[in-house]
Amino acid sequence: MWKIAGFSLQTGEKRRVTIEIPVEEAGEEKMYPMPATLICGCGKGKTVLITAGIHAGEYPAIPAVIRAAGEIQPEELNGNLIFIHCVNTSGFFKRTFGLIPEDDFNLNGQYPGKEGGTTGERIADYFVRHFFDEIDFMMDMHSGGQQEPLTPCLFYPLAEAVTEEALAAARALDIPWLIASTATAGQYSYAANYHKVPGLLVERGYGGFCKKEWVDAYYRDIFLLLKHLEMYGDIETEEQVCKKTVVPRTTYLTSDTRGIWHTDLHENMEVARGELLGYCMDFYGEVIKKYYAEEDGVVFYYNTGLSVEEGTALVAYGIREHMIADEAG
Repeated sequence: MWKIAGFSLQTGEKRRVTIEIPVEEAGEEKMYPMPATLICGCGKGKTVLITAGIHAGEYPAIPAVIRAAGEIQPEELNGNLIFIHCVNTSGFFKRTFGLIPEDDFNLNGQYPGKEGGTTGERIADYFVRHFFDEIDFMMDMHSGGQQEPLTPCLFYPLAEAVTEEALAAARALDIPWLIASTATAGQYSYAANYHKVPGLLVERGYGGFCKKEWVDAYYRDIFLLLKHLEMYGDIETEEQVCKKTVVPRTTYLTSDTRGIWHTDLHENMEVARGELLGYCMDFYGEVIKKYYAEEDGVVFYYNTGLSVEEGTALVAYGIREHMIADEAG
């Protein structure tokens, strides 16, 4: 028998459930719902958590998870699977793009949350208390923001106890750019740094779109991961994936002024040291600040929106000098 998050499953059982988290809204207690599929495999193996919809408007992972969860059968599975089809359900139906709308909480940057706190704090705390000590691996699937085109990439944690295992899994996916991350306060990064759970944050698609090719690619990533973990599929058969580049250093450029942002960048673009990345101007067309590349690099994602405040993300580019070409794939 497998017990997780208040549910009990027998070996060989698959169940659609709604995970309900007690929250408080306008002084009243209510339950925050998250649709999930739990699968208790017939063979021994790892317990894996796969999440979509942490940021409500990052769509492609949601139908990919729904499809994979519907297809996987427990008699063919080694270990246990937790699919959460959409974490930020209130944001999804209110059509907000990123944060939990009740309290503007960022589940990708404000862990560990707090028991008895605001809605987002309680969701984060629920994951910490009910999942992180019960799982062996996790994959959290995202997309570029509403004004944030990106090239497919993923982040693996620089957390000593789990980096090697996470990077090995990253190499099994069909993602070209594997970016080292020092973050510690997101869902997967908190689990890696404080609960020693290896995991990945994967990025496909952008702009609030849900293109079929992105959904299909995410669906394939799920099965490539499970195959790598020896949980599902014929692990003796090689499956072709793209060659990888490991990126130990990335520059995350943010605005240090308020203004109107202009750029001619595009995703996967090579930039040279000293090259103009973009500039901020005022409403009269006067340039306030120009931003230049500090190193030769490759653009992973960038901001296409006009309005920026101090601290707004402008562009992320990997430092070419430190990149490691990986022949695996």
